[in-house]
Amino acid sequence: MGSVPAWARAYVAGVVLLALGCLAPLPHLSVPWEIVALLAVLYAGCERLTLQLRPHGTGAPGGDTTQGMGTFLPVLLAGAFLLPPPAAALVALPGALLARVEQRPRRVRRIWRAAQLAVAVWAASRAYGALGGRDALDTPDFPYALVPAGAAVLTFCAALTVLDGGILALAERAPVRGAWHGLFARSLAPVAVHGLAGLMMAVLWRSPYGPVAALLVLLPMYVSCWVFAQYHRERAAHQATIRALVQAVDIKDGYTRGHSERVGRASVLIARELGMHDERVEVLRFAGILHDVGKLGVPTRLLRKDGPLTPEERQVIELHPEYGHEMVRGIGFLGEARSAILHHHERLDGSGYPYGLAGPQIPEFARVVAVADAFDAMTSTRSYRRARPVRAALDELGRCAGTQFDPRMVAALVRALDRHGWHPAVTADTAPASLPGMPPAHPSDTVGRSAP
Repeated sequence: MGSVPAWARAYVAGVVLLALGCLAPLPHLSVPWEIVALLAVLYAGCERLTLQLRPHGTGAPGGDTTQGMGTFLPVLLAGAFLLPPPAAALVALPGALLARVEQRPRRVRRIWRAAQLAVAVWAASRAYGALGGRDALDTPDFPYALVPAGAAVLTFCAALTVLDGGILALAERAPVRGAWHGLFARSLAPVAVHGLAGLMMAVLWRSPYGPVAALLVLLPMYVSCWVFAQYHRERAAHQATIRALVQAVDIKDGYTRGHSERVGRASVLIARELGMHDERVEVLRFAGILHDVGKLGVPTRLLRKDGPLTPEERQVIELHPEYGHEMVRGIGFLGEARSAILHHHERLDGSGYPYGLAGPQIPEFARVVAVADAFDAMTSTRSYRRARPVRAALDELGRCAGTQFDPRMVAALVRALDRHGWHPAVTADTAPASLPGMPPAHPSDTVGRSAP
């Protein structure tokens, strides 16, 4: 959402108006303002603490609050259980509007976050009250309160899912059929845990011990946030290692500088078009970035050789997928990415390497990376040949679909580029000065045997 499209701005404005509509009845209600003020201050303070714990870059993309789970939800849900819907919605506004936002445009993101949370909390409070949840807190039959609390959690998740999917489709240009895919399922478990903590806060708040006892519930939640932050710091350290490996490959093989990052980007385009979950999309991005890391084990003279390779030299270069697989074996969170690094040079007809897998034997990630790899190799200008136009490269991929490439992946890339476009890049240190007579391909190209 760095540059917010007009439709996305209109969508945000519509959600803001909806949030204002949720707050409109406040002047006509009898509201316990001391509870509203205390919860609002508490939520703003908890947001500050979680932002300090949260490593850079772990926020959810677009407006997806449920993915990053950075928002401290127990206080908001306690407000939904204790207050009338308009007052509960008001609790979220100060913390959301004053929160630190790292990504631009910051003002739009703050407004979006505040409006989204206000609408979701209002809806959860309405569901809780409609099922008699507030009366259940004060009666001896307390377990009944779990039913309206569960309905409130489901409503809260559903509201966030609907709003998040809309902003992902409009601001992040995610495919409409996949924008909402998996959002509800991924957010339900963490929001349910936060909802249980919020219910405990509400019960203690109504007890003789009052708000002080309710605040004790937040201590274990804060500890869980700290553990979550430690996990992300470890993940950030792994990502730094990955960046260092990619930089080492770029330095060693100057012909393909920047190639790995672009293959990762093209792989993400394909994955989103296929409707993959965000977790798999992120792992696939790592697979694209690291697909050629095994070149670190290949002699530099072979990678930079100008003439054709001998059969023995080609055998050495064809070991780079296995080298790469061994190098990343110990990075646990890569998961399926390791299979893509190992098999991205396999072909559908079984004539690829290193193991000659065919058809469905080739892992899905490897089939995605193979298409992204070949596409970028054909559309990048190298010092020894000019890039093909995007359309010509797509036509070549289409010609090889079914033999070398998975037709489904090729079709997904075509659809994604029709929507997003592509910006080819010069990947060698200098652009070609004289193209006639230059060889059509280089040994370090990864287009495949069918590439001219």
